[in-house]
Amino acid sequence: MPSEHYWLSPAVHPIYARLVLAELRRQGYRENPVPPLLGPDWEQQLQGNRFLNLDTLTRLLQAVISLTGHPGLGFSAGLHTDVSTHGPGGYAAVTAATIGEAINLLEHYSPLRQHLASYSLVRRSPPVLQLNERLMPPPVRDYLLGHFTTAMLRLLETVSGQPLGPEITLEWPGPPPEWASEVREHAGRWVFGSDALRLHLPDGLLEQPCLGADAELHRQALRDCEHHLQRQRRGGDLSERIKQRLLQCEYQYPTLAQMAAQEHLTARTLIRHLGSEGVRYQQILDQVRSEQACWLLEHTDLSIEMIAERLGYQDTSNFSRTFRRWLGCPPRGYRQRVTGS
Repeated sequence: MPSEHYWLSPAVHPIYARLVLAELRRQGYRENPVPPLLGPDWEQQLQGNRFLNLDTLTRLLQAVISLTGHPGLGFSAGLHTDVSTHGPGGYAAVTAATIGEAINLLEHYSPLRQHLASYSLVRRSPPVLQLNERLMPPPVRDYLLGHFTTAMLRLLETVSGQPLGPEITLEWPGPPPEWASEVREHAGRWVFGSDALRLHLPDGLLEQPCLGADAELHRQALRDCEHHLQRQRRGGDLSERIKQRLLQCEYQYPTLAQMAAQEHLTARTLIRHLGSEGVRYQQILDQVRSEQACWLLEHTDLSIEMIAERLGYQDTSNFSRTFRRWLGCPPRGYRQRVTGS
């Protein structure tokens, strides 16, 4: 089993979760699977720009697949992934001079929006795009592959001004899924059993100018991308750095004063900086504890008492009350719901 660090690592910008919920509404579903997963403050967690971790994304997509009975729903979600969803990298791509340049920019700046996978050019004439997978959990891999497929097709249509699906050969990793017939129209030709997802594009496409080419806007978009990328490489916002520190604490959580010392700040300055980001230290600590608690309840056989002790609670009943505040149900009830036992 992959480690807890793998499952709790940052995965996607919350806009992709909002996109999933929008797709459910578009499909006519009124049930919202998010509150049982994230608790009563779910709307706040899906706002802003703090990445959702891989476990949260996986549980959300599994709930969506269970609700709709269709792992291929990612194809539909990808079709409605417009340029704004990709953030500054998307704007840099659509204002690039050529489609080849746009594709290269998407590869370089994809970490600004998600850490799951990225496309790269593995051949230029005729061009072939390959999806390089990084964090793609098997239970939701088909959903994610579908989303990556049609999101790229949607972007290529935006930058070229032409629908390219009928001209594309799609290599699909693995055998044909049960729902393959429902999504065949997204590519002119399908090849199953490949070792990776690949899009074979029309020859000469990379040299074509982008429909929205604009040198001045492109320079502004690149400056924005570089600013965000450098900040991410430095550890992101203060609240993001603190969350990563807490995730690596092996359940021995520092006090606010101790965390401030790790950041070379006074406690008062730490409080002020976090306040400017709209968050408190206790909120970050609660989020880390709730994520770790959910993972331990779902992926281990540890008792509730042992989990409470790991998370720093001397009193199991106090942990249970706090967990109910986080998720709206007791830990035992949560475990029964997610594991069926």
